[in-house]
Amino acid sequence: MERYLSKQVNSDLARKMVFVTGPRQAGKTWLAREIARQYTDAAYLSFDDVEDATLIRKREWSPRAPLVIFDEIHKMADWKTFLKGTFDTRRDAHRFLITGSARLETFRQVGESLAGRYFHYRIYPLSVREAVDQLRMKPSEALDALNRLGGFPEPFLSGSAAVAGRWRKQYLTDLVREDVLEFSRVQEIRSMNTLVSLLRRRVGSPLSFASLGEDLQISPNTVKRYVEILESLYIVFLVRPFHRNIARSLVKEPKLYFFDSGAVDGDEGVRLENTVAVCLRKQAHWLQDLEGRDVDLYYGRTKEGREMDFIIAENGEVSECIEVKLSDDRLSPSVRHFQKMLPGARFVQIVHELPRERTRDGVEIRRAANYLAGCVV
Repeated sequence: MERYLSKQVNSDLARKMVFVTGPRQAGKTWLAREIARQYTDAAYLSFDDVEDATLIRKREWSPRAPLVIFDEIHKMADWKTFLKGTFDTRRDAHRFLITGSARLETFRQVGESLAGRYFHYRIYPLSVREAVDQLRMKPSEALDALNRLGGFPEPFLSGSAAVAGRWRKQYLTDLVREDVLEFSRVQEIRSMNTLVSLLRRRVGSPLSFASLGEDLQISPNTVKRYVEILESLYIVFLVRPFHRNIARSLVKEPKLYFFDSGAVDGDEGVRLENTVAVCLRKQAHWLQDLEGRDVDLYYGRTKEGREMDFIIAENGEVSECIEVKLSDDRLSPSVRHFQKMLPGARFVQIVHELPRERTRDGVEIRRAANYLAGCVV
């Protein structure tokens, strides 16, 4: 199958280096090899391979390779200086694609500047739209599979809950062994594993670092640091409450979701909300990476405690509000309340089990699968 980034990444390679980051096993290597097949004699070099690492350090890959792919190159000392010099001196001979996960994303933002020399894309697990476009699935089938198996390609394509369960257990074990230790200390691993178990049961609820700290017998600041590590590793992501004052938004309690909906320990409604969050976040980051738009995903919460599941805002202005329901097609009181606060926004209540789509009092009541199939990616 062709991943949703393929055409745009290939196009941008003609102008600059392209960085692709994202969760482990989300499809970065598949994407790179898919693009490589479009070139004759492309060079795929992983810094995890001893022979490839030597070729990289000495710059001894084939001079005839039209495309050079560096995987995990951030593990090389002074890799930014290396890329800067390589691109500046060899850009006429080669195109350069750089792939990596957590550490590449972190290191990309600090140290030696590569400004003006690259485009950056974040690759996400499969969404309803991608499953419909690339796998020819019906929207409802795709959504059911995402809720049950998660969107990472291997468990999703297996179609088996047992295979997905085995994959997930190994996936988290590998992340702890290979990645978490780069951010943390050995003695903290047990606390982080316990934190992940707690977070799996708190998806979609405002996250209290103080409460989690009490459960783990550690300080709220330590919990916050652990969550930041899990974010950096693309295990979880935070959705913050919308506020035009960014500083105020940052101090409010965020909601947390997993990149892997299959990891959620909750009922069907919670898993559905997580899947919607992943799809909407994927869309927002695609618009950021491809078009440079200032669009992001939030949730809504008033002083009176009324909540809106998701808010899409662009340039600080709310463009769309989304409420998620499993089967209740009655118009949510929260939707009516936020309608009065945000009269210019589009309001959609998406329902997984909905007999008939309709519009009521200016609110679109849509089947969740159809709505997500209409996302950009």
